[in-house]
Amino acid sequence: MISVRASVALTAYVATIPAANMLVTHVGAVPVGFGYAAPAGVYMVGLALVLRDLAREAAGRAAILAAIATGAVLSWLLATPELAIASTAAFALSETLDYAVYEPLRRRGLLVAMAASNAVGLLADSVVFLWLAFGSLAFLPGQLVGKAWMTAAAITVIFAWRARRPEATA
Repeated sequence: MISVRASVALTAYVATIPAANMLVTHVGAVPVGFGYAAPAGVYMVGLALVLRDLAREAAGRAAILAAIATGAVLSWLLATPELAIASTAAFALSETLDYAVYEPLRRRGLLVAMAASNAVGLLADSVVFLWLAFGSLAFLPGQLVGKAWMTAAAITVIFAWRARRPEATA
């Protein structure tokens, strides 16, 4: 049986996938800082990278793969086929690379593994998504900045939460 913590993490992660696609579809580009812009889903995907690691901790890798599939189905229902394909391919590649980096580093601590794997994941996700969705990497700098902001913010919140609650494991 899946724990409440795992259910919450998986649900939040799955929700970020179609939410990101909906933002791209309905909002367009947003500023991310340093004069760059990115498709509006950038912040949601940055959050997804962190939620993926938290969900993996709580539910395991098989659950993450099922979550990506669920997010893909929801994206097909809520976004254009081009965005759904680009998103699914990007999340699948990002998860594979994330896993390759995250698992070996996990014994050094959650935050170390999360920061390193997200750095790799955000680059791979950005390149694949932008190329498949738009046929261009023009938004790549903005994608990297926006996802890095969200990853840094989420890791800061997790660090602060863990510092307040030393017994916490997430």
